[in-house]
Amino acid sequence: MLKLRLPTDPRWVNIAEKNLEEILTDHAYCEQKAASTAISLIVQFPEYTELVSKMSELAQEEMEHFQRVHQIMEKRDIPLGRERKDEYIHELKKYFSNGGRSRLDVLIDKLLFAAMIEARSCERFRVLSENIQDEELADFYHELMKSEAGHYSMFLLLAKKYGDPDDVEERWQKFLDYESDVIAMFGKSERIHG
Repeated sequence: MLKLRLPTDPRWVNIAEKNLEEILTDHAYCEQKAASTAISLIVQFPEYTELVSKMSELAQEEMEHFQRVHQIMEKRDIPLGRERKDEYIHELKKYFSNGGRSRLDVLIDKLLFAAMIEARSCERFRVLSENIQDEELADFYHELMKSEAGHYSMFLLLAKKYGDPDDVEERWQKFLDYESDVIAMFGKSERIHG
Protein backbone atom coordinates (compact mmCIF):
# COMPACT_ATOMS: atom_id res chain seq x y z
CA MET A 1 0.00 0.00 0.00
CA LEU A 2 2.72 2.50 0.93
CA LYS A 3 4.88 1.74 -2.13
CA LEU A 4 8.04 2.94 -0.38
CA ARG A 5 11.03 1.87 -2.46
CA LEU A 6 13.33 0.88 0.42
CA PRO A 7 11.94 -0.93 3.48
CA THR A 8 13.37 -0.46 6.95
CA ASP A 9 15.69 -3.22 8.11
CA PRO A 10 13.93 -4.88 11.10
CA ARG A 11 17.27 -4.78 12.95
CA TRP A 12 16.66 -1.04 13.40
CA VAL A 13 14.34 -2.05 16.25
CA ASN A 14 17.35 -3.41 18.14
CA ILE A 15 18.83 0.09 18.05
CA ALA A 16 15.53 1.64 19.15
CA GLU A 17 15.08 -0.83 22.03
CA LYS A 18 18.47 0.04 23.48
CA ASN A 19 17.33 3.61 24.07
CA LEU A 20 13.56 3.77 24.47
CA GLU A 21 13.90 7.18 26.12
CA GLU A 22 15.31 8.58 22.89
CA ILE A 23 12.82 6.89 20.55
CA LEU A 24 9.85 7.99 22.66
CA THR A 25 11.12 11.57 22.90
CA ASP A 26 11.68 11.69 19.16
CA HIS A 27 8.26 10.20 18.54
CA ALA A 28 6.56 12.73 20.82
CA TYR A 29 8.11 15.60 18.88
CA CYS A 30 7.17 13.98 15.56
CA GLU A 31 3.53 14.04 16.66
CA GLN A 32 3.82 17.66 17.78
CA LYS A 33 5.37 18.65 14.45
CA ALA A 34 2.63 16.82 12.55
CA ALA A 35 0.02 18.86 14.44
CA SER A 36 1.98 22.05 13.67
CA THR A 37 2.10 21.13 9.97
CA ALA A 38 -1.67 20.69 9.89
CA ILE A 39 -2.17 24.10 11.51
CA SER A 40 0.33 25.68 9.12
CA LEU A 41 -1.59 24.33 6.12
CA ILE A 42 -4.78 25.91 7.49
CA VAL A 43 -3.03 29.27 7.90
CA GLN A 44 -1.35 29.17 4.48
CA PHE A 45 -4.31 27.84 2.44
CA PRO A 46 -7.55 28.91 4.17
CA GLU A 47 -9.47 29.09 0.88
CA TYR A 48 -9.49 25.28 0.55
CA THR A 49 -12.48 24.37 2.72
CA GLU A 50 -12.00 20.61 2.71
CA LEU A 51 -8.30 21.01 3.48
CA VAL A 52 -9.10 23.28 6.43
CA SER A 53 -11.63 20.79 7.78
CA LYS A 54 -9.33 17.79 7.45
CA MET A 55 -6.31 19.63 8.86
CA SER A 56 -8.34 20.80 11.85
CA GLU A 57 -9.23 17.19 12.65
CA LEU A 58 -5.67 16.06 11.99
CA ALA A 59 -4.13 18.66 14.31
CA GLN A 60 -6.35 17.45 17.14
CA GLU A 61 -5.56 13.80 16.45
CA GLU A 62 -1.81 14.40 16.27
CA MET A 63 -1.87 16.26 19.58
CA GLU A 64 -3.80 13.35 21.10
CA HIS A 65 -1.02 11.07 19.87
CA PHE A 66 1.55 13.41 21.42
CA GLN A 67 -0.35 13.23 24.69
CA ARG A 68 -0.46 9.42 24.56
CA VAL A 69 3.28 9.16 23.92
CA HIS A 70 3.91 11.59 26.77
CA GLN A 71 1.68 9.56 29.10
CA ILE A 72 3.72 6.43 28.32
CA MET A 73 6.86 8.40 29.08
CA GLU A 74 5.45 9.72 32.36
CA LYS A 75 4.46 6.21 33.42
CA ARG A 76 8.05 5.11 32.80
CA ASP A 77 9.58 8.19 34.50
CA ILE A 78 11.06 9.40 31.22
CA PRO A 79 11.24 13.20 30.90
CA LEU A 80 10.34 14.68 27.53
CA GLY A 81 13.68 16.32 26.96
CA ARG A 82 14.50 18.74 24.17
CA GLU A 83 13.50 18.51 20.54
CA ARG A 84 16.02 16.83 18.25
CA LYS A 85 16.80 17.97 14.72
CA ASP A 86 15.28 15.55 12.21
CA GLU A 87 17.93 15.08 9.50
CA TYR A 88 15.58 12.89 7.43
CA ILE A 89 13.05 15.73 7.19
CA HIS A 90 15.84 18.18 6.39
CA GLU A 91 17.03 15.98 3.51
CA LEU A 92 13.49 15.51 2.16
CA LYS A 93 12.95 19.27 2.06
CA LYS A 94 15.89 19.64 -0.33
CA TYR A 95 13.80 17.95 -3.03
CA PHE A 96 11.48 20.91 -3.44
CA SER A 97 12.58 24.08 -5.20
CA ASN A 98 11.99 27.41 -3.52
CA GLY A 99 11.05 29.68 -6.36
CA GLY A 100 8.98 30.18 -9.47
CA ARG A 101 6.11 27.93 -8.51
CA SER A 102 2.43 28.69 -8.42
CA ARG A 103 0.53 28.76 -5.15
CA LEU A 104 -1.19 25.53 -6.16
CA ASP A 105 2.17 23.85 -6.86
CA VAL A 106 3.37 24.87 -3.41
CA LEU A 107 0.26 23.30 -1.88
CA ILE A 108 0.74 20.08 -3.85
CA ASP A 109 4.40 19.92 -2.77
CA LYS A 110 3.42 20.38 0.87
CA LEU A 111 0.76 17.67 0.62
CA LEU A 112 3.21 15.24 -1.02
CA PHE A 113 5.83 16.05 1.59
CA ALA A 114 3.34 15.35 4.40
CA ALA A 115 2.21 12.14 2.68
CA MET A 116 5.80 10.90 2.52
CA ILE A 117 6.45 11.58 6.19
CA GLU A 118 3.23 9.79 7.15
CA ALA A 119 4.09 6.84 4.87
CA ARG A 120 7.56 6.41 6.37
CA SER A 121 6.23 6.85 9.91
CA CYS A 122 3.58 4.22 9.20
CA GLU A 123 6.22 1.84 7.91
CA ARG A 124 8.48 2.44 10.92
CA PHE A 125 5.56 1.93 13.33
CA ARG A 126 4.79 -1.38 11.59
CA VAL A 127 8.41 -2.51 12.00
CA LEU A 128 8.32 -1.51 15.67
CA SER A 129 4.97 -3.22 16.31
CA GLU A 130 6.17 -6.48 14.74
CA ASN A 131 9.64 -6.61 16.28
CA ILE A 132 9.82 -4.77 19.60
CA GLN A 133 9.85 -6.94 22.73
CA ASP A 134 7.89 -4.44 24.84
CA GLU A 135 4.24 -5.59 24.52
CA GLU A 136 2.73 -2.25 25.50
CA LEU A 137 4.75 -0.46 22.84
CA ALA A 138 4.09 -3.19 20.25
CA ASP A 139 0.33 -2.71 20.69
CA PHE A 140 0.66 1.08 20.74
CA TYR A 141 2.68 1.19 17.52
CA HIS A 142 0.34 -1.26 15.80
CA GLU A 143 -2.56 1.07 16.58
CA LEU A 144 -0.69 4.17 15.42
CA MET A 145 0.46 2.42 12.25
CA LYS A 146 -3.17 2.25 11.11
CA SER A 147 -3.68 5.92 11.89
CA GLU A 148 -0.58 6.97 9.94
CA ALA A 149 -1.74 4.92 6.93
CA GLY A 150 -4.98 6.91 6.93
CA HIS A 151 -3.08 10.20 7.09
CA TYR A 152 -0.81 9.16 4.21
CA SER A 153 -3.85 8.30 2.06
CA MET A 154 -5.62 11.53 2.99
CA PHE A 155 -2.68 13.72 1.94
CA LEU A 156 -2.31 11.92 -1.38
CA LEU A 157 -6.04 12.14 -2.10
CA LEU A 158 -6.05 15.87 -1.33
CA ALA A 159 -3.06 16.43 -3.64
CA LYS A 160 -4.88 14.61 -6.45
CA LYS A 161 -8.09 16.53 -5.75
CA TYR A 162 -6.44 19.95 -5.96
CA GLY A 163 -3.95 19.11 -8.71
CA ASP A 164 -4.10 17.15 -11.95
CA PRO A 165 -4.19 13.50 -10.77
CA ASP A 166 -1.79 12.23 -13.45
CA ASP A 167 0.69 15.04 -12.79
CA VAL A 168 0.46 14.47 -9.03
CA GLU A 169 1.04 10.74 -9.49
CA GLU A 170 4.10 11.41 -11.63
CA ARG A 171 5.46 13.85 -9.05
CA TRP A 172 4.78 11.31 -6.28
CA GLN A 173 6.65 8.54 -8.10
CA LYS A 174 9.71 10.78 -8.54
CA PHE A 175 9.54 11.79 -4.90
CA LEU A 176 9.40 8.10 -3.89
CA ASP A 177 12.61 7.55 -5.85
CA TYR A 178 14.27 10.48 -4.09
CA GLU A 179 13.08 9.32 -0.66
CA SER A 180 14.64 5.88 -1.18
CA ASP A 181 18.03 7.54 -1.64
CA VAL A 182 17.47 9.65 1.48
CA ILE A 183 16.29 6.82 3.75
CA ALA A 184 19.29 4.70 2.70
CA MET A 185 21.41 7.11 4.79
CA PHE A 186 19.30 6.44 7.90
CA GLY A 187 18.17 3.49 10.02
CA LYS A 188 21.15 3.56 12.33
CA SER A 189 19.85 5.64 15.23
CA GLU A 190 17.05 5.57 17.77
CA ARG A 191 14.85 8.04 15.93
CA ILE A 192 11.53 7.43 14.20
CA HIS A 193 13.11 8.41 10.89
CA GLY A 194 16.73 7.94 11.99
